[in-house]
Amino acid sequence: MEKVNFRTRVLSRHLQNHSHLGSSAAISASPCLSYTPPEVYEQPFSFDVNSMRKLMDGHNLEDRDWLFNLMVQSNLFNPRSRGGKVFVVPDYNQTMEQQREITMKRIQYLLDHGVFEGWLTGKGYEAEMRKFALLEVIEIFDHSLAIKVGVHFFLWGGAIQFFGTNRHHDKWLRATENYLIKGCFAMTELGHGSNVRGIETVTTYDSGTGEFVINTPCESAQKYWIGGAANHATHTVVFSQLHIDGNNQGVHAFITQIRDADGSICPNIRIADCGHKIGLNGVDNGRIWFDNVRIPRENILNSVADVSPEGKYLSAIQDPDQRFGAFMAPLTSGRVTIAVSAIYSAKISLAIAIRYSLTRRAFSVAPKDDEVLLLDYPSHQRRLLPLLAKTYASSFAANYLKLLYIKRTPQLIKTIHVVSSALKAILTWHNMRTLQECREACGGQGLKTENRIGQLKGEYDVQSTFEGDNNVLMQQVSKALLAEYVMARKRNKPYKELGLGHMNKSSPTIPSQLTGSTIRSVQFQNDVFCLRERDLLNRFAEEVSNFQSQGESKEYAFNANYQLAEDLGRAFSDRTILQTCIEAENNTTDTHLKKILGLMRSMYVSVTLDEDAAFLRYGYLSTEHAATIRKEVSKLCSEIRPYALALVTAFGIPDAFLSPVAFDWVAANSWSAVETS
Repeated sequence: MEKVNFRTRVLSRHLQNHSHLGSSAAISASPCLSYTPPEVYEQPFSFDVNSMRKLMDGHNLEDRDWLFNLMVQSNLFNPRSRGGKVFVVPDYNQTMEQQREITMKRIQYLLDHGVFEGWLTGKGYEAEMRKFALLEVIEIFDHSLAIKVGVHFFLWGGAIQFFGTNRHHDKWLRATENYLIKGCFAMTELGHGSNVRGIETVTTYDSGTGEFVINTPCESAQKYWIGGAANHATHTVVFSQLHIDGNNQGVHAFITQIRDADGSICPNIRIADCGHKIGLNGVDNGRIWFDNVRIPRENILNSVADVSPEGKYLSAIQDPDQRFGAFMAPLTSGRVTIAVSAIYSAKISLAIAIRYSLTRRAFSVAPKDDEVLLLDYPSHQRRLLPLLAKTYASSFAANYLKLLYIKRTPQLIKTIHVVSSALKAILTWHNMRTLQECREACGGQGLKTENRIGQLKGEYDVQSTFEGDNNVLMQQVSKALLAEYVMARKRNKPYKELGLGHMNKSSPTIPSQLTGSTIRSVQFQNDVFCLRERDLLNRFAEEVSNFQSQGESKEYAFNANYQLAEDLGRAFSDRTILQTCIEAENNTTDTHLKKILGLMRSMYVSVTLDEDAAFLRYGYLSTEHAATIRKEVSKLCSEIRPYALALVTAFGIPDAFLSPVAFDWVAANSWSAVETS
């Protein structure tokens, strides 16, 4: 039977004229469905997939491919044959104990093959970019493996790098890189997660012995969710209130051994397992209590503050708030890696769901016609293609965030904190929405763990609260923007920080009528995003000022206006993401790449305008505008549809790291597959 390709507009007309679509008569006369590879859709132009991948991944493509190949070659990465292809998908049907054991074996395999070389001892831009690239590949395979590696290198190792000085670097960094010790990061407590300043663990100094004494004074002070603590970690960085001569000097960090070389828990330390979780069961999260544990004075990480042998507190930063800020500044690496990993998770789910929708058929538009490819339904396009465009946009933003972090200077600390907070929240929210939509778009196949998407939901859900609850982070972003606003007004100087330079110009105006070409123009897109951010910042500042003029505290005013704060945080995030999209387009001279990137940028903006109620709520767009934009989203879907396969191929994720349903889903579910499994 000859195959029929239904163009979107033709299909739409058929759908309007055929009420029998759900009846048995509409089902194809063919006796059974069979898999056929995705058809090459007629494309007005083509673009180079490899060049697009270079833009998307941004760096270290050869290193990434080397690690992909290294993982495929080992039985430790669970190779299995389905439908004539080999996949390396983690086996989540194992017990928690089995997942933890295999995770450690995989780490040892990567260590033996030089994957971690230079992760802590390497210097400069190239070493940092290689580390990011390889961690991203590990994330694509298994979130548990990536978290175990990330805690050891980025949190424990990063704390020693940034909070420590030469005496710590010389002793601990090489040993950490070679896994001679296994580190964890004890900040979060049962009673305090996002509010680090409020943690209750207490450390005092004994000048008679030259030792610090760390104590857990109450149950809410137990260290909680400490990755690596339950089974494997030998050492930890403990974040604690430092009390000197009865005065609390605030939060400081201390190196503490928690297990000996034989794996036995050290004296005066108690450790309990956090237990089974909805995901990440390859990570041994634990709880730690310290019962007056003594450590050498040299174990305080002293780049910001120190204590003399006599017990005198020493710091060049006298202001406690500034000192706390200096302690927290290096911790942005966690938010950076989370934001980036969220995008790769979204890429996996979209690559699987879109490939499936290009080979799976359902219903027909006439009694004797072939059934229609899922992605040829306008409704299915509207489900997946805007998420694809948002993932492209978010990829460019994640690359910008990495570069911002790697090229950090003291002057950029505030910017990195705000941008990493904003993008960590927005990108992890986007990831969870994408995973849910892709799971549904794969129907029952999306429930199978071997098809990855359903399981990834459980694995990545934690990112919404990792390194700060997303809603709290949005409010932090808005507070930082308000501080810039107040400072600029007080000093009567132009805005310079946090991308607020657009506030120095006159307020943009939106045309009374919109056309498709206007909606797709960079000028309009910039204007409408900047208008929203400017107006929300003005509103937020006015509301906070009104509360303060009535005698309320600034904190009360912030809490009372949390909805405005979250709207403002999203506005800042979206404007930042858009700017990275524009920059990506400007950085390529390839005409066809520019065209497809322009389509993806316009889809990202249009669907944001369509979905965010703030544009109508505050009057930036009229109801007529909104109707025009919604129609434009549908047009963009039909224009992006021919490139769907090429766009997910450009993610650069090898077939083996996707799932059977992304390819020959019939063969993967056939009786022969049952016999060989």
